[in-house]
This record gives sequence, C-alpha cells and structure tokens, in this order.
Amino acid sequence: MVQHSSSVSAHSPGPIRTCVGCRTRVLAVDLLRFVARSSGDGISVIPDPARRLPGRGGWIHRSPECLQTAERRRAFGRALKVSGRFDLAELERELSR
Repeated sequence: MVQHSSSVSAHSPGPIRTCVGCRTRVLAVDLLRFVARSSGDGISVIPDPARRLPGRGGWIHRSPECLQTAERRRAFGRALKVSGRFDLAELERELSR
C-alpha cells in the first residue's frame, strides 16, 4: 500500500485554508472568511467573521498587505468564482479594525 505525504498534518487542530493575498496555508482561525454579494453596480465582498454566511467563500489574513496583494493579483474573482467589479469597502473596514 502506498502512503502519500501531505504538507498538512493529519492531526492538525483545525481546517487549513490558503490566504488569497500571500498564498500562505494556515489554520482557518488565523484568517478572515469573506463572501460575495451582488450589489447594484457590481459585487460586494462581505467579511464573514462568524463563518456562517452562505455561498462560496475565500480567506485572507487580517492585514492590509494581503488585501493589497490580493487586489493586485485579482484573486477575489478566482477565489469566489465570479467576475465583475468588486466593492471591497466592507472588507477594508473589517481589516482596519
């Protein structure tokens, strides 16, 4: 029987997620989840600190640097599997806390 090794331990203390900004894999508790919501002239990216909102979500570190990197890389569309203009105002407010 062949065993495959993984970069994620089988005994990790929780789920592992990837930050859309820096692409680092860390525990989900260290990241902020966000989801997309349709708005009048685009798509709003809504923070989901309780991790309860429905729909496909993405994950990001609570740092302005990761937000800027994700914007530059156009990572929100790929992470959320949607296209259009993204309104990041609510996410920016949450990350500035």
